[in-house]
Amino acid sequence: MQTNFKMLAKTFFGFEDLLATELKELGAQAIEKGNRVVHFSGDKGFMYKANLCLRTALKILVPIHECTLKSENDLYKEAFDFPWDDYFTSNETFAIDSVVFGELFTHSLYVSQRVKDAIVDGFRAKVGTRPSVDLKHPDVRINVHIDRNHCTFSLDSSGASLHHRGYRTATNIAPLNEVLAAGLIQLSGWDKRTDFLDPMCGSGTLLIEAALLSCNIPANINRKEFAFEKWKDWDEDLYLTIEESQLNRIQGLAGYITGYDKAPSAVAKARDNVRNANLEEFISIEKDNFFFTKKEEDTPLHLVSNPPYGERLEGDINALYKQFGDTLKQHYTNTQAWIITSNLEAMKHLGLRPSRKIKLYNGKLESRLLHYSIYAGTKKIHKLKSNSSR
Repeated sequence: MQTNFKMLAKTFFGFEDLLATELKELGAQAIEKGNRVVHFSGDKGFMYKANLCLRTALKILVPIHECTLKSENDLYKEAFDFPWDDYFTSNETFAIDSVVFGELFTHSLYVSQRVKDAIVDGFRAKVGTRPSVDLKHPDVRINVHIDRNHCTFSLDSSGASLHHRGYRTATNIAPLNEVLAAGLIQLSGWDKRTDFLDPMCGSGTLLIEAALLSCNIPANINRKEFAFEKWKDWDEDLYLTIEESQLNRIQGLAGYITGYDKAPSAVAKARDNVRNANLEEFISIEKDNFFFTKKEEDTPLHLVSNPPYGERLEGDINALYKQFGDTLKQHYTNTQAWIITSNLEAMKHLGLRPSRKIKLYNGKLESRLLHYSIYAGTKKIHKLKSNSSR
């Protein structure tokens, strides 16, 4: 029987609750939320499952050593004395990522360099040879986290960030991060049955993440590799068993998932990515200008969009947002619309009052995810009709 151990999953600001819920549903133990991180415990098989299935996680780290630092020399000594040869050999490669908070250390690259020196010197002292550094494709990736005087060494079980799903080979300018897209959809409260629309779909990320969620397809099923596949205790049979178990939970799509974009190049890229994700039967992408479209039926629609913010847009960004709002009001009644933007000034030109605002970050841009309920007539009239029908 495998033994449980502590792990942590890194995520975006505002996604901590989503990630904690995902972990609970997967079967994690001892879940504890932090700032952009959720701590939990599980066995090796659960570590595999977390990397394969979690939609709102960026990394799964496994802490292997914690210590208190009183000086810079303490960092070197702790790294030198630690038995790294339990985890990799001098014939393998490694890389170090560091995150620092506090006054003792202020530069993450310096911390990475000191720990690298200590590891190399430690191997030389023990076995006479040293492992090499490979920043792009190492056999083992080590994470160093220093919060004031508290230092944690962890193994990175994911490798490249988990937003690299493996399906997106073609992108437009400033594509939406896959983990961010998955979180937006979950925050929007989509029931996975109502028809879903992204009216400015770009490379199709929101559409693909919606289909993966609705069909219960593991988020990273198309990913080429995880870092744990190079670890000493890699158990391929266990991983394949877990993968097969998750694939058996896939279900059909209840509604329609549709994307529009007016740019032929964007449509082509989005269709390529959908094809790479093996989701062609679930997603329809049409070359169309959203402003010239109309919702054909009065059935409920769930709309999630990441319209241009203005940084790279040619033309009047305020006019674009006004057209967006006019199109919603005139042609998309009975729609729950969710829009993420960092251009809060332009959003005022939408001509609609949001019922909810959620603070998020799109990269380094502070943004808001805004919710608009589009009814036939005014919201007040809608409420009166609802009350009279009871």
